[in-house]
Parts: sequence; structure tokens; C-alpha cells
Amino acid sequence: MTPHIALIGGTHGNESSGIQIIRNYRRLGLPDAAQGLNVSLHLANPAAINANVRYVEDDLNRQFTPARLRSNDASQEAVLARHLNETLGPKGHSDVDLVIDIHNTTSNMGATLILLDDDAFNVQLARYVKQQMPQANILLEDEKPYNEHAYLCTLGKRGVMVEVGAQPQGVLREDILLQAQTMTEIILAFCAMSDKPDLPPCSAFRLGENVMYPLDDFGLRSAMIHHELQDRDFLPLMPGQPVFRSFDGKDITWWEDTPTYPHFINEAAYHKLDVAFASASQITL
Repeated sequence: MTPHIALIGGTHGNESSGIQIIRNYRRLGLPDAAQGLNVSLHLANPAAINANVRYVEDDLNRQFTPARLRSNDASQEAVLARHLNETLGPKGHSDVDLVIDIHNTTSNMGATLILLDDDAFNVQLARYVKQQMPQANILLEDEKPYNEHAYLCTLGKRGVMVEVGAQPQGVLREDILLQAQTMTEIILAFCAMSDKPDLPPCSAFRLGENVMYPLDDFGLRSAMIHHELQDRDFLPLMPGQPVFRSFDGKDITWWEDTPTYPHFINEAAYHKLDVAFASASQITL
């Protein structure tokens, strides 16, 4: 049976690489890597894309929990999520074998494959991507069961996200676009294989928790990302190394007893949430 792959851009309307990749595939045709696959192409949030904003009323990529999909929320993105669930789902009973959702980050994360499960398919995929694209990062977010995630990609039987940066919001960088396209086509090539390769384990990262900015008594930030941490996504942050520089000129160092691997460092989309970065541990898949 021909695998059905849903390829999505524009879940966030100002993350330009996925949007352009979908437009290019529509105009120029699918890449050779997609041969033997049933690939559907989707621009998820047209209103946000047209406005060149992350979302119009609410983050579309946080709408896909079972509870949210059952709600009567009338925001544009909540209504859109229910429509996408009808198109690609229903969640938990979808005919789509894999959803590949392409994102950009303003953080210096390079080309990162985000997995939500460590089953055999995802582990094989991670190893194949790492073999074909050694500079890629593999990030496993398995802190909750797959179907409890709120991400759009969970509408498929399986779902992954391609997250590539650093790219400013609302613009297109050639190097970032090419990295996103390369990773996407590697994933498509893997899906098209009738016999998946047996590859050796690869290094990866497992999501930890969000690290918040220090706030003063008025709820305002009292510090910023330290210059020694900026742009060092997925590099080890050791105990005692600088994390923040307070606005009165003092260094705040990493307070844990063990190293962590920060990512989404200083991500613009998370600033309103006061999230400085996410932590991770290093693992093998």
C-alpha cells in the first residue's frame, strides 16, 4: 500500500522556509525522493501566512490535544484546527501515515528533526537522517504520550517536525531553506524505502524543561541571555557557566549540578512566555 505523507508548511505564518518549500513543490513538482509515495501538500494557516505573523489569534500548533479539538473555542486557529482534524485526521484514527511539519526558529539550532516517540520507525528514521545529514540534530520530545501532544503533526498516525534556524521571523534565508529542504527530502526518501536500513545507533537529545527568564517583583525581566550562551544551541552548558547577564551587570551561572544541552535559546516566539531556552539531556537512539 502506498504510504500517504502529508507535508505541511505555514503552521506558523512567519516561518518562511516551509511555506516556500510547499509553494515550490506545487509549482515545480515533487522531488525525486517522493517517488512511490502519495504526498499531499498543505499550507496550514493561510490567514497568518498572508499577514506574515505567527498566528492571528492563537497558536495553531497548540490546538491539537483531544480536549482542544472537542472544544467550542471560536478563535480562528481553533476553528482551523478542527477543520484540519477533519482533513488529515481524525486524530487517533487518521489514514495519513506520516505528517511532516516544517518550521523555522530564530535560535541557532541548525537542522533539527523533532520526534515525539521512540518506536522502531522513529528510531530508524533518526539514524537515517543522521547518516545522510551528519550535522543534523535529533530532538526527542517524549515527555507525554504521542496523542496527548498539541502539535499539528500528531494528526497523522505518526508525525515529525523539521525545525531549522537561525532565521528571523518573516524572512527567507537561502542556507536555512536548503537545510530544511534537504532534511525534508531525506525523510521522504526514508518513507519511500520498502526495506528500511539497519543502521547503528546515533546521538540525540531528550527534551527536559523550559528555563525561564529571571523576573523582578513587577514581573519584568531582570536579565537577558548571556553572550557566552547565545547561539550555542545543543552545546553542553556546564555547571557554573554563565546563563544570564542581569541588567545591573551581574552574571547568573548554571545552577544545576549536571550539564544540560540548551536549545531554542532566545527564541523570539517564546519571549512573551518568558521562556529563555529549553533544556535537554544527551541520549542514544
